[in-house]
Amino acid sequence: MRGFLASSIGVTCAAALALPLTLPSSDARAGTPARSQAGRSAESVAGSTQSLRLGPLGSDRSPGGGSSNEQGLLQREVRPFSLVGVIWDDPEAELHGSVQVRTRASGTDNWSAWQSVETHNHEHAADPDAEERASGRVRGSTAPLWVGDSDGVEIRVRGEAAQRHGSEADRHRALAGVPADQVLPEGLRVELVDPGAEPAPQDAGPAGAHSAAMTGENAAVLPALSKAETEAELTATRGAPERADDKGKPYVGPRPRIITRKGWGADEKLREKKFAYTKTVKAAFVHHSASGNNYRCSQAGSVLRSIYRYHVKSSGWRDFGYNFAVDKCGNIYEGRAGGVAKPVLGAHTLGFNTNSTGIAVIGSYSSVNPPTAAVNAIARLTAWKLGLYGANPRGTTYLKSGGGNLYKKGKNVRLQVISGHRDGFRTECPGVRLYKKLGSTRSTSARLQGR
Repeated sequence: MRGFLASSIGVTCAAALALPLTLPSSDARAGTPARSQAGRSAESVAGSTQSLRLGPLGSDRSPGGGSSNEQGLLQREVRPFSLVGVIWDDPEAELHGSVQVRTRASGTDNWSAWQSVETHNHEHAADPDAEERASGRVRGSTAPLWVGDSDGVEIRVRGEAAQRHGSEADRHRALAGVPADQVLPEGLRVELVDPGAEPAPQDAGPAGAHSAAMTGENAAVLPALSKAETEAELTATRGAPERADDKGKPYVGPRPRIITRKGWGADEKLREKKFAYTKTVKAAFVHHSASGNNYRCSQAGSVLRSIYRYHVKSSGWRDFGYNFAVDKCGNIYEGRAGGVAKPVLGAHTLGFNTNSTGIAVIGSYSSVNPPTAAVNAIARLTAWKLGLYGANPRGTTYLKSGGGNLYKKGKNVRLQVISGHRDGFRTECPGVRLYKKLGSTRSTSARLQGR
Protein backbone atom coordinates (compact mmCIF):
# COMPACT_ATOMS: atom_id res chain seq x y z
CA MET A 1 0.00 0.00 0.00
CA ARG A 2 1.04 3.49 -0.52
CA GLY A 3 -1.08 5.71 1.48
CA PHE A 4 -1.43 8.96 3.39
CA LEU A 5 -5.24 10.12 5.50
CA ALA A 6 -13.74 13.55 7.81
CA SER A 7 -14.57 13.89 10.87
CA SER A 8 -16.62 14.29 13.98
CA ILE A 9 -15.52 17.48 15.68
CA GLY A 10 -14.51 20.89 14.40
CA VAL A 11 -14.62 21.84 10.75
CA THR A 12 -12.39 24.80 10.07
CA CYS A 13 -13.44 27.01 7.17
CA ALA A 14 -11.06 28.36 4.57
CA ALA A 15 -10.98 31.70 6.34
CA ALA A 16 -9.13 30.04 9.19
CA LEU A 17 -6.01 30.13 7.03
CA ALA A 18 -5.79 33.84 7.78
CA LEU A 19 -5.72 33.34 11.55
CA PRO A 20 -2.51 33.65 13.59
CA LEU A 21 -0.11 30.70 13.49
CA THR A 22 -0.59 29.97 17.18
CA LEU A 23 -4.13 29.45 18.37
CA PRO A 24 -5.47 28.73 21.84
CA SER A 25 -6.83 25.21 22.18
CA SER A 26 -10.60 25.10 22.45
CA ASP A 27 -10.12 22.54 25.22
CA ALA A 28 -8.09 24.92 27.36
CA ARG A 29 -9.64 25.99 30.64
CA ALA A 30 -9.39 29.37 32.35
CA GLY A 31 -5.99 29.77 33.94
CA THR A 32 -4.62 26.66 32.17
CA PRO A 33 -1.96 27.00 29.44
CA ALA A 34 -3.37 26.07 26.04
CA ARG A 35 -0.76 23.34 25.59
CA SER A 36 -1.39 21.65 28.94
CA GLN A 37 -2.47 18.02 28.79
CA ALA A 38 -4.59 18.69 31.88
CA GLY A 39 -6.85 20.76 29.63
CA ARG A 40 -8.33 17.76 27.81
CA SER A 41 -12.11 17.65 27.90
CA ALA A 42 -14.25 14.60 28.61
CA GLU A 43 -14.98 14.40 24.89
CA SER A 44 -11.26 14.35 24.16
CA VAL A 45 -10.64 11.52 26.64
CA ALA A 46 -13.18 9.43 24.71
CA GLY A 47 -11.37 10.14 21.45
CA SER A 48 -11.94 12.93 18.94
CA THR A 49 -11.14 14.17 15.45
CA GLN A 50 -10.22 17.65 14.29
CA SER A 51 -10.88 18.26 10.59
CA LEU A 52 -9.10 21.27 9.09
CA ARG A 53 -9.58 22.45 5.51
CA LEU A 54 -6.40 22.91 3.49
CA GLY A 55 -5.80 26.02 1.39
CA PRO A 56 -3.36 27.16 -1.33
CA LEU A 57 0.23 27.77 -0.31
CA GLY A 58 2.25 30.47 -2.07
CA SER A 59 5.85 30.07 -3.08
CA ASP A 60 6.78 32.10 0.00
CA ARG A 61 4.89 29.56 2.14
CA SER A 62 2.22 32.17 2.94
CA PRO A 63 -1.49 31.39 2.56
CA GLY A 64 -3.26 32.62 -0.57
CA GLY A 65 -2.05 33.41 -4.05
CA GLY A 66 -0.34 30.05 -4.48
CA SER A 67 -0.95 27.28 -6.97
CA SER A 68 -4.01 25.10 -6.51
CA ASN A 69 -1.58 22.19 -6.86
CA GLU A 70 0.17 23.04 -3.60
CA GLN A 71 -2.06 23.18 -0.56
CA GLY A 72 -1.58 22.89 3.16
CA LEU A 73 -1.51 24.60 6.54
CA LEU A 74 1.23 26.65 8.12
CA GLN A 75 2.35 25.85 11.66
CA ARG A 76 -0.61 25.99 13.97
CA GLU A 77 -1.51 24.99 17.50
CA VAL A 78 -4.35 22.53 17.84
CA ARG A 79 -5.98 20.28 20.40
CA PRO A 80 -3.96 17.16 21.29
CA PHE A 81 -3.83 14.40 18.66
CA SER A 82 -1.66 11.39 17.84
CA LEU A 83 -2.52 10.35 14.27
CA VAL A 84 -2.78 12.38 11.08
CA GLY A 85 -4.16 11.81 7.57
CA VAL A 86 -5.63 13.68 4.61
CA ILE A 87 -9.07 13.16 3.08
CA TRP A 88 -10.97 14.57 0.09
CA ASP A 89 -14.51 14.56 -1.29
CA ASP A 90 -14.48 12.00 -4.14
CA PRO A 91 -13.51 8.45 -3.11
CA GLU A 92 -12.80 7.61 -6.77
CA ALA A 93 -10.25 10.42 -7.14
CA GLU A 94 -6.58 9.68 -6.54
CA LEU A 95 -4.06 12.02 -4.99
CA HIS A 96 -1.09 12.07 -7.38
CA GLY A 97 1.68 13.77 -5.51
CA SER A 98 3.19 13.98 -2.06
CA VAL A 99 1.92 14.71 1.44
CA GLN A 100 4.36 15.80 4.13
CA VAL A 101 3.65 16.74 7.73
CA ARG A 102 5.49 18.19 10.70
CA THR A 103 4.15 17.93 14.24
CA ARG A 104 5.02 19.40 17.62
CA ALA A 105 5.32 17.15 20.65
CA SER A 106 2.68 18.11 23.22
CA GLY A 107 3.74 20.63 25.82
CA THR A 108 7.08 21.35 24.13
CA ASP A 109 8.64 23.56 21.46
CA ASN A 110 10.01 20.51 19.65
CA TRP A 111 8.92 20.17 16.04
CA SER A 112 9.58 16.95 14.17
CA ALA A 113 11.29 16.73 10.81
CA TRP A 114 9.05 16.52 7.75
CA GLN A 115 7.46 13.07 7.49
CA SER A 116 5.92 11.59 4.36
CA VAL A 117 2.37 10.23 4.39
CA GLU A 118 1.43 7.38 2.07
CA THR A 119 -0.89 8.82 -0.58
CA HIS A 120 -2.29 5.72 -2.28
CA ASN A 121 -4.92 4.32 0.05
CA HIS A 122 -7.91 3.75 -2.25
CA GLU A 123 -7.03 0.08 -2.68
CA HIS A 124 -7.86 -0.47 1.01
CA ALA A 125 -11.63 -0.21 0.70
CA ALA A 126 -14.93 -1.98 0.24
CA ASP A 127 -15.59 -3.56 -3.16
CA PRO A 128 -17.09 -1.27 -5.83
CA ASP A 129 -20.60 -2.75 -5.64
CA ALA A 130 -20.64 -3.28 -1.88
CA GLU A 131 -23.33 -1.56 0.19
CA GLU A 132 -20.59 0.02 2.27
CA ARG A 133 -19.04 1.63 -0.81
CA ALA A 134 -22.40 2.98 -2.00
CA SER A 135 -23.34 4.54 1.34
CA GLY A 136 -22.58 8.09 0.18
CA ARG A 137 -20.33 8.62 3.21
CA VAL A 138 -17.09 7.26 1.74
CA ARG A 139 -14.31 9.74 0.99
CA GLY A 140 -10.92 9.57 -0.60
CA SER A 141 -8.09 9.29 1.91
CA THR A 142 -4.41 8.77 2.41
CA ALA A 143 -3.08 6.19 4.83
CA PRO A 144 -2.98 7.32 8.47
CA LEU A 145 0.34 8.25 10.04
CA TRP A 146 1.00 7.74 13.76
CA VAL A 147 2.94 10.73 15.14
CA GLY A 148 2.50 10.34 18.89
CA ASP A 149 1.12 12.85 21.37
CA SER A 150 1.17 16.21 19.55
CA ASP A 151 -0.44 19.64 19.79
CA GLY A 152 0.94 21.42 16.71
CA VAL A 153 0.81 20.66 12.99
CA GLU A 154 2.12 21.90 9.65
CA ILE A 155 1.28 20.16 6.38
CA ARG A 156 1.94 20.53 2.68
CA VAL A 157 0.38 18.64 -0.23
CA ARG A 158 2.00 18.92 -3.64
CA GLY A 159 0.36 17.54 -6.76
CA GLU A 160 1.80 16.00 -9.90
CA ALA A 161 0.32 16.24 -13.39
CA ALA A 162 -2.51 13.72 -13.58
CA GLN A 163 -1.97 13.31 -17.33
CA ARG A 164 1.20 11.33 -16.61
CA HIS A 165 -0.78 8.51 -15.04
CA GLY A 166 -3.76 7.87 -17.32
CA SER A 167 -5.47 5.83 -14.62
CA GLU A 168 -9.11 4.88 -14.36
CA ALA A 169 -9.46 7.52 -11.65
CA ASP A 170 -8.12 10.18 -14.02
CA ARG A 171 -10.70 9.20 -16.65
CA HIS A 172 -13.36 9.37 -13.94
CA ARG A 173 -12.24 12.92 -13.15
CA ALA A 174 -12.46 13.90 -16.81
CA LEU A 175 -15.98 12.49 -17.11
CA ALA A 176 -16.95 14.39 -13.96
CA GLY A 177 -15.83 17.64 -15.56
CA VAL A 178 -12.73 18.19 -13.40
CA PRO A 179 -10.36 20.59 -15.23
CA ALA A 180 -7.31 18.89 -16.70
CA ASP A 181 -4.96 21.30 -14.94
CA GLN A 182 -6.47 20.57 -11.53
CA VAL A 183 -4.17 17.96 -10.08
CA LEU A 184 -5.22 17.79 -6.45
CA PRO A 185 -8.68 16.39 -5.61
CA GLU A 186 -11.30 18.77 -4.26
CA GLY A 187 -12.11 19.20 -0.58
CA LEU A 188 -8.70 18.42 0.92
CA ARG A 189 -8.74 18.31 4.71
CA VAL A 190 -6.24 17.19 7.30
CA GLU A 191 -7.62 14.88 9.98
CA LEU A 192 -6.05 14.99 13.44
CA VAL A 193 -7.14 12.04 15.55
CA ASP A 194 -6.92 11.71 19.32
CA PRO A 195 -7.29 8.03 20.35
CA GLY A 196 -8.60 8.88 23.81
CA ALA A 197 -7.72 7.17 27.07
CA GLU A 198 -6.72 3.54 27.47
CA PRO A 199 -9.53 1.20 28.59
CA ALA A 200 -9.50 -0.08 32.15
CA PRO A 201 -7.70 -3.42 32.60
CA GLN A 202 -9.98 -6.40 31.94
CA ASP A 203 -9.80 -10.06 32.87
CA ALA A 204 -9.38 -12.59 30.10
CA GLY A 205 -12.32 -14.80 29.30
CA PRO A 206 -12.40 -18.53 30.06
CA ALA A 207 -10.09 -20.59 27.87
CA GLY A 208 -12.82 -22.69 26.29
CA ALA A 209 -15.55 -20.07 26.04
CA HIS A 210 -17.23 -20.91 22.74
CA SER A 211 -19.46 -17.84 22.74
CA ALA A 212 -16.47 -15.55 23.19
CA ALA A 213 -14.56 -17.39 20.49
CA MET A 214 -17.40 -16.89 18.04
CA THR A 215 -18.34 -13.31 18.86
CA GLY A 216 -15.46 -11.76 20.79
CA GLU A 217 -17.98 -10.28 23.24
CA ASN A 218 -17.58 -9.82 27.01
CA ALA A 219 -13.89 -10.66 27.08
CA ALA A 220 -10.89 -8.38 26.70
CA VAL A 221 -8.67 -11.29 25.66
CA LEU A 222 -9.40 -14.66 24.12
CA PRO A 223 -6.66 -16.89 25.59
CA ALA A 224 -4.78 -19.33 23.43
CA LEU A 225 -6.12 -22.86 23.08
CA SER A 226 -4.08 -26.00 22.50
CA LYS A 227 -4.47 -27.78 19.17
CA ALA A 228 -6.52 -30.51 20.82
CA GLU A 229 -8.84 -27.95 22.44
CA THR A 230 -9.23 -26.10 19.14
CA GLU A 231 -10.01 -29.33 17.25
CA ALA A 232 -12.57 -30.35 19.87
CA GLU A 233 -14.27 -26.96 19.79
CA LEU A 234 -14.42 -26.94 15.99
CA THR A 235 -15.88 -30.45 15.85
CA ALA A 236 -18.41 -29.63 18.56
CA THR A 237 -19.64 -26.47 16.85
CA ARG A 238 -19.52 -27.50 13.18
CA GLY A 239 -19.58 -31.28 13.18
CA ALA A 240 -17.13 -33.59 11.42
CA PRO A 241 -14.85 -31.62 9.08
CA GLU A 242 -14.81 -32.25 5.34
CA ARG A 243 -11.02 -32.20 5.28
CA ALA A 244 -9.20 -34.14 7.99
CA ASP A 245 -6.14 -36.26 8.52
CA ASP A 246 -6.17 -40.07 8.58
CA LYS A 247 -7.38 -39.95 12.19
CA GLY A 248 -10.33 -37.75 11.35
CA LYS A 249 -8.86 -34.66 12.97
CA PRO A 250 -9.40 -31.32 11.23
CA TYR A 251 -6.47 -29.46 9.74
CA VAL A 252 -6.63 -26.47 12.04
CA GLY A 253 -3.96 -24.69 14.02
CA PRO A 254 -4.30 -23.94 17.73
CA ARG A 255 -6.27 -20.78 18.39
CA PRO A 256 -3.78 -18.00 19.22
CA ARG A 257 -4.28 -15.44 21.95
CA ILE A 258 -6.41 -12.60 20.57
CA ILE A 259 -6.98 -9.18 22.12
CA THR A 260 -10.60 -8.34 21.39
CA ARG A 261 -12.14 -5.02 20.46
CA LYS A 262 -13.08 -4.61 24.10
CA GLY A 263 -9.47 -5.22 25.02
CA TRP A 264 -8.08 -2.46 22.81
CA GLY A 265 -10.90 -0.07 23.64
CA ALA A 266 -12.97 0.12 20.44
CA ASP A 267 -15.87 2.57 20.81
CA GLU A 268 -18.74 0.46 19.48
CA LYS A 269 -20.93 3.56 19.05
CA LEU A 270 -18.76 4.68 16.12
CA ARG A 271 -19.41 1.78 13.75
CA GLU A 272 -22.58 0.65 12.04
CA LYS A 273 -24.66 -1.57 14.32
CA LYS A 274 -25.23 -4.42 11.88
CA PHE A 275 -22.59 -6.95 10.88
CA ALA A 276 -21.80 -8.05 7.32
CA TYR A 277 -20.69 -11.59 6.46
CA THR A 278 -19.52 -13.58 3.46
CA LYS A 279 -20.08 -17.31 2.93
CA THR A 280 -16.65 -18.64 3.87
CA VAL A 281 -12.96 -17.76 4.20
CA LYS A 282 -10.91 -19.08 1.30
CA ALA A 283 -7.91 -16.78 1.54
CA ALA A 284 -6.06 -14.35 3.80
CA PHE A 285 -4.59 -11.09 2.48
CA VAL A 286 -1.61 -9.71 4.37
CA HIS A 287 -1.20 -5.91 4.63
CA HIS A 288 0.81 -3.31 6.45
CA SER A 289 -0.98 -0.30 7.89
CA ALA A 290 1.62 2.13 6.42
CA SER A 291 1.17 4.18 9.61
CA GLY A 292 4.88 4.17 10.45
CA ASN A 293 6.96 2.21 12.93
CA ASN A 294 7.36 4.87 15.63
CA TYR A 295 5.14 3.25 18.21
CA ARG A 296 5.71 1.09 21.25
CA CYS A 297 3.76 -2.14 21.59
CA SER A 298 2.16 -0.68 24.72
CA GLN A 299 0.72 2.00 22.40
CA ALA A 300 -0.79 -0.47 19.90
CA GLY A 301 -4.30 -0.06 21.36
CA SER A 302 -4.05 3.70 20.89
CA VAL A 303 -2.86 3.24 17.32
CA LEU A 304 -5.79 0.90 16.61
CA ARG A 305 -8.34 3.26 18.18
CA SER A 306 -6.94 6.06 16.03
CA ILE A 307 -7.01 4.06 12.80
CA TYR A 308 -10.54 2.83 13.65
CA ARG A 309 -11.78 6.39 14.15
CA TYR A 310 -10.01 7.46 10.95
CA HIS A 311 -11.57 4.64 8.95
CA VAL A 312 -15.10 5.39 10.22
CA LYS A 313 -15.31 9.13 10.94
CA SER A 314 -12.83 10.37 8.34
CA SER A 315 -12.94 7.84 5.48
CA GLY A 316 -16.62 7.01 5.93
CA TRP A 317 -16.30 3.22 6.26
CA ARG A 318 -18.75 1.18 8.30
CA ASP A 319 -16.06 -0.09 10.70
CA PHE A 320 -12.35 -0.78 11.03
CA GLY A 321 -11.21 -1.99 7.62
CA TYR A 322 -9.10 -5.05 8.48
CA ASN A 323 -10.37 -8.26 10.08
CA PHE A 324 -7.27 -8.56 12.26
CA ALA A 325 -4.22 -6.54 13.21
CA VAL A 326 -0.80 -7.61 14.47
CA ASP A 327 1.69 -5.37 16.27
CA LYS A 328 5.46 -5.61 16.00
CA CYS A 329 5.65 -7.63 19.24
CA GLY A 330 3.42 -10.33 17.74
CA ASN A 331 0.21 -9.49 19.62
CA ILE A 332 -2.94 -10.29 17.63
CA TYR A 333 -6.00 -8.01 17.72
CA GLU A 334 -9.59 -8.43 16.61
CA GLY A 335 -10.36 -5.91 13.87
CA ARG A 336 -13.73 -5.50 12.19
CA ALA A 337 -16.61 -6.51 14.48
CA GLY A 338 -18.77 -9.58 13.97
CA GLY A 339 -16.88 -12.47 15.56
CA VAL A 340 -13.25 -13.53 15.18
CA ALA A 341 -14.20 -17.03 14.04
CA LYS A 342 -16.87 -15.88 11.57
CA PRO A 343 -16.47 -14.91 7.88
CA VAL A 344 -16.77 -11.17 8.50
CA LEU A 345 -16.79 -9.01 5.35
CA GLY A 346 -13.95 -6.51 5.57
CA ALA A 347 -12.77 -3.50 3.56
CA HIS A 348 -9.11 -4.31 3.07
CA THR A 349 -8.48 -5.51 -0.49
CA LEU A 350 -10.50 -3.66 -3.12
CA GLY A 351 -12.08 -6.28 -5.38
CA PHE A 352 -11.37 -9.31 -3.16
CA ASN A 353 -13.07 -8.73 0.19
CA THR A 354 -15.66 -11.47 -0.40
CA ASN A 355 -14.70 -14.88 1.06
CA SER A 356 -11.39 -13.58 2.40
CA THR A 357 -9.94 -12.17 5.61
CA GLY A 358 -7.54 -9.22 5.94
CA ILE A 359 -4.60 -9.09 8.35
CA ALA A 360 -2.68 -5.83 8.81
CA VAL A 361 0.70 -5.62 10.50
CA ILE A 362 0.86 -2.24 12.25
CA GLY A 363 3.76 -0.39 10.67
CA SER A 364 5.46 0.29 7.33
CA TYR A 365 7.56 -2.46 5.77
CA SER A 366 8.69 -1.25 2.35
CA SER A 367 12.24 -0.54 3.54
CA VAL A 368 12.25 -2.05 7.06
CA ASN A 369 12.19 -5.76 7.82
CA PRO A 370 9.12 -6.88 9.76
CA PRO A 371 9.90 -8.25 13.24
CA THR A 372 10.07 -12.03 13.49
CA ALA A 373 7.40 -11.93 16.21
CA ALA A 374 4.93 -10.28 13.82
CA VAL A 375 5.65 -12.76 11.00
CA ASN A 376 5.18 -15.70 13.38
CA ALA A 377 1.90 -14.20 14.59
CA ILE A 378 0.60 -14.12 11.01
CA ALA A 379 1.43 -17.82 10.70
CA ARG A 380 -0.37 -18.69 13.96
CA LEU A 381 -3.41 -16.60 13.08
CA THR A 382 -3.78 -17.97 9.55
CA ALA A 383 -3.25 -21.57 10.69
CA TRP A 384 -6.27 -21.17 12.95
CA LYS A 385 -8.53 -18.89 10.93
CA LEU A 386 -8.02 -20.63 7.58
CA GLY A 387 -8.21 -24.02 9.29
CA LEU A 388 -11.73 -23.24 10.53
CA TYR A 389 -12.77 -23.22 6.87
CA GLY A 390 -10.63 -26.08 5.57
CA ALA A 391 -8.14 -23.88 3.67
CA ASN A 392 -4.57 -25.08 3.13
CA PRO A 393 -2.08 -22.23 3.75
CA ARG A 394 0.32 -23.71 1.20
CA GLY A 395 -2.35 -24.06 -1.44
CA THR A 396 -4.14 -21.90 -3.99
CA THR A 397 -7.77 -20.96 -4.40
CA TYR A 398 -10.06 -19.02 -6.72
CA LEU A 399 -11.73 -15.74 -5.85
CA LYS A 400 -14.04 -13.74 -8.12
CA SER A 401 -12.85 -10.19 -8.65
CA GLY A 402 -15.20 -7.39 -7.67
CA GLY A 403 -13.21 -5.01 -9.88
CA GLY A 404 -9.82 -3.38 -9.51
CA ASN A 405 -6.69 -2.30 -11.35
CA LEU A 406 -5.29 -5.84 -11.83
CA TYR A 407 -8.38 -7.91 -12.58
CA LYS A 408 -11.64 -6.88 -14.19
CA LYS A 409 -14.91 -7.43 -12.41
CA GLY A 410 -16.22 -10.98 -12.61
CA LYS A 411 -12.91 -12.66 -13.42
CA ASN A 412 -12.13 -15.82 -11.45
CA VAL A 413 -8.58 -15.32 -10.21
CA ARG A 414 -6.26 -18.01 -8.92
CA LEU A 415 -4.49 -16.76 -5.79
CA GLN A 416 -2.33 -18.12 -3.01
CA VAL A 417 -4.42 -18.97 0.04
CA ILE A 418 -2.06 -16.62 1.92
CA SER A 419 -1.54 -13.67 -0.41
CA GLY A 420 -0.12 -10.22 -0.11
CA HIS A 421 -2.35 -7.26 -0.90
CA ARG A 422 -0.34 -6.65 -4.09
CA ASP A 423 -1.46 -10.05 -5.43
CA GLY A 424 -5.01 -8.75 -5.78
CA PHE A 425 -4.36 -5.07 -6.52
CA ARG A 426 -1.49 -3.11 -8.04
CA THR A 427 -0.01 -1.59 -4.89
CA GLU A 428 3.15 -1.59 -2.77
CA CYS A 429 1.27 -3.10 0.17
CA PRO A 430 2.26 -5.01 2.30
CA GLY A 431 5.71 -3.58 1.60
CA VAL A 432 8.38 -5.56 -0.19
CA ARG A 433 10.13 -6.61 3.04
CA LEU A 434 6.97 -8.14 4.51
CA TYR A 435 5.89 -9.62 1.18
CA LYS A 436 9.14 -11.58 0.97
CA LYS A 437 8.28 -13.31 4.27
CA LEU A 438 5.03 -14.84 3.00
CA GLY A 439 6.66 -18.00 1.63
CA SER A 440 7.95 -19.06 5.03
CA THR A 441 4.68 -17.92 6.61
CA ARG A 442 2.74 -20.35 4.40
CA SER A 443 4.99 -23.25 5.39
CA THR A 444 4.80 -22.48 9.12
CA SER A 445 1.04 -22.00 8.97
CA ALA A 446 0.53 -25.34 7.20
CA ARG A 447 2.76 -27.11 9.72
CA LEU A 448 0.74 -25.69 12.60
CA GLN A 449 -2.37 -27.13 10.94
CA GLY A 450 -0.75 -30.57 10.95
CA ARG A 451 -0.20 -30.77 7.19
